[in-house]
Amino acid sequence: MRVIIMPIFPLLLAGLCLSGCNSDSSNTASNSSSSNNSTHTTSPTGQPTNNGATQVFTNGNIYTVNDTKPWAQAVAINNNKIVFVGSNENVQQYIGSTTQVIDLGGKMMMPGFHDVHMHPLESGSDATQFTIPQEASVDTYIALVQEAALQNPTAQWLIGYGHNIGTLLEMSDSPLEVLDDAVPNRPVIIMEQTSHSMWVNSKALELAGLHTQSIDPIGGVIGRDEQMRLDGILYDNAGNQVMELAMRSLSNAQQNDYLGLIEYTMPALNQAGITSISDARTYWQRGHLETWQRVADEDKLTLRVHLGLWAYPQMNDASQISKLKSFYQASPDSLLKVNQVKFYVDGILVNTTAAMHDPYHQNWLDLEGNKGLNYFTQARLEQYIKALEPSGFNFNIHAIGDRGIHEALNAIENASAGKSRHRLTHLEVVDPADYDRFNKLGVIADAQVAGDFTDPSHWPENIPLLGAERSQDLVPIKSLVENQATLTLSSDWNVSPFNPFIGISNAISRTPQAITLSQALEAYTLNSAYAMGQEHLVGSIEVGKLADLVVLDRNLFDSTVKEIAETNVVMTLLDGEIVYKR
Repeated sequence: MRVIIMPIFPLLLAGLCLSGCNSDSSNTASNSSSSNNSTHTTSPTGQPTNNGATQVFTNGNIYTVNDTKPWAQAVAINNNKIVFVGSNENVQQYIGSTTQVIDLGGKMMMPGFHDVHMHPLESGSDATQFTIPQEASVDTYIALVQEAALQNPTAQWLIGYGHNIGTLLEMSDSPLEVLDDAVPNRPVIIMEQTSHSMWVNSKALELAGLHTQSIDPIGGVIGRDEQMRLDGILYDNAGNQVMELAMRSLSNAQQNDYLGLIEYTMPALNQAGITSISDARTYWQRGHLETWQRVADEDKLTLRVHLGLWAYPQMNDASQISKLKSFYQASPDSLLKVNQVKFYVDGILVNTTAAMHDPYHQNWLDLEGNKGLNYFTQARLEQYIKALEPSGFNFNIHAIGDRGIHEALNAIENASAGKSRHRLTHLEVVDPADYDRFNKLGVIADAQVAGDFTDPSHWPENIPLLGAERSQDLVPIKSLVENQATLTLSSDWNVSPFNPFIGISNAISRTPQAITLSQALEAYTLNSAYAMGQEHLVGSIEVGKLADLVVLDRNLFDSTVKEIAETNVVMTLLDGEIVYKR
């Protein structure tokens, strides 16, 4: 599911001096060595240092995300650690004959961005053979499927991505029959753009052993028409299980995943100023864990990566818990950590599978009570928390509906020892009665607002399903912050763009659920570092922390909402090393 972005050009932005800028630095350092030092001109141990720095950045608008000193002019780095944050004058003592001095020319520097919820292997790999535009017509859908069949004559499964489920539901003919007409002799599976349903043909159903007498799996629904015949749409975990079959048919899936990371995903994320990510759905039965480990073993990571191991709803709990425990790793010396587990408690609104307190206004799937579904019930989630939290795992819990969110909070309240940093992600329909529970329980609120569909202008689209009252204040980031929740902002790429500047721009303009710019930046940096358990290392620019830094082409605080969305990164550093330079 590769998304195309602008290529990375090795252009040096005028005004940013990257080398040869220290010709007079040794004299300047000696002249200023006797000047009064600020409290920031110290080593991590608190003692003044005259040993010099490997890199010094001067003349910047440096936003530190540190409340005690939010702005600075200069930063000094010794190898990978920040040893000074302060003024141009006082940084001179850190400049030696071998120091690389970079004049920021007034540009803004800030901590590297964290994205604590994305799908980098799935979104950056060429595992799928074709993509269907969301807004295309049925005729276009079929033409693209037929073309894919011609272009991939030896593929055991035809695997696609991108359609809009609304188009399928509005077809005059059965979606199953339409896809059978296009490709009758090979299995076809097409993931809907939210990943919460799959469109399949009869051959795929046959290979998956699904028929009219089949029972819905845990966390999923087998789509049927009014006569109870299968209609070719598999919702949530029903589709996930068939996609597992399709992916296992690919002989080169892991190599494609690896190349996608190396050649596309990591360079693109670094270009966007992202230095830390959480893979929010590491399918360990598909070899995702091995792919990440290969990249780490080859010393090719240009990001700090925390993996969220997928919890399979249909798997035996005791077996799965044992397996997950065996994967845990959190070596402080490695950029790769396997220390999170990803759970779904519910589905999504547009499928009527998000778990709601009250029934949907339309009944599409004949679910009990018409209140959505559970991948994991509250009781099962409590069981996993009690079993895995002592090993060090943090939980990343998909929760969209008000009932799903309430049950996930209940599970954490009942089962957690309070020492882990669990988070609920998406948070589309939140019961106001639960707003203050995030802070009380220490649960992180993770939201995505980079996608246009989360904008308040789209809220009325949910009225036919939810009614007017429940369609207001979707993704209520302002209300959560006002109730002292620790908020993180992430992308859920490729459901939404990973560009953090789009997310920031939207976060500060989505009235009545908008937050301030400083709150949005904290959500993308220090709060997200906290969610990853690394706020003592990164997430703000402070003495003693690691040098994960980005330089921007404009000062966000002097920019309009539109200008913020159009911001470009000039340079990205990970651990003091330049991993992207424009």
